Amino acid sequence: MKPLFSFSSVGLADNHELLLQLRQVCKVYKTAAGNFTALDGVTADIHAGEFVGVIGKSGAGKTTLLNMITGADTLTSGEVIFNSSEGDSTSIHNLSENSMAVWRGNNVGIIHQSFQLLPMLNLVENIMLPLDFSGHFQRRLSKERAIELLRLVELEDHAYKLPAYISGGQKQRVAIARSLANDPPIIVADEPTGSLDSLTAETIFEIFAELVEQGRTIIMVTHDNNLGPRFSRRLQIADGQVVSDSGFRLPDTLELQ
Repeated sequence: MKPLFSFSSVGLADNHELLLQLRQVCKVYKTAAGNFTALDGVTADIHAGEFVGVIGKSGAGKTTLLNMITGADTLTSGEVIFNSSEGDSTSIHNLSENSMAVWRGNNVGIIHQSFQLLPMLNLVENIMLPLDFSGHFQRRLSKERAIELLRLVELEDHAYKLPAYISGGQKQRVAIARSLANDPPIIVADEPTGSLDSLTAETIFEIFAELVEQGRTIIMVTHDNNLGPRFSRRLQIADGQVVSDSGFRLPDTLELQ
């Protein structure tokens, strides 16, 4: 595969070290009909440089698991531990709300199926938002960073368009660029190709493969079992439990056939 872009990053692990530890993660929602267990004792180790597919049917607990990993929702019990490239370990759900926001902004890029681009901002401004939220915003440098990221996903010529004037596949590429704004080691993606045609989805997977080769860890949720061969690691989830784990495997190249 011809590289789509080259992107160097300070602090990305290159030795496949242990990055995330999930220890007996449980999430129980209280509903009018009683308690609903969305996650039931999920335990897994995720290493730097893995392309992890979290695969399961609708309602299996996939998105809830992403929310536990990113700290977007509180867990009922268990622990999620992040190990930085500097050797520090953080139990993220023990952080305060403000500290959690700072941790997330510095370490996690998030890609949604519905893109989540603000319609009143142009593409450059959308990409600059994470820099603003994390306190890293500097107008000139942030703008240069956003333009660079659009160049990396081959959308520099559309930099000043509003999201309404680009295609769905282009919007997802902008969302990928935005997820890289703060140079995070972890990218989480919730059904990022679910609403795209097969050709556009292939382009998204090529971008993901390039990012993994450069040291990032990608955790992607999908309901499509046919995508299993795309990942270097597969976690099959059903009824809130991991029922199959392919195990830690990092091939020299990711097979995209």
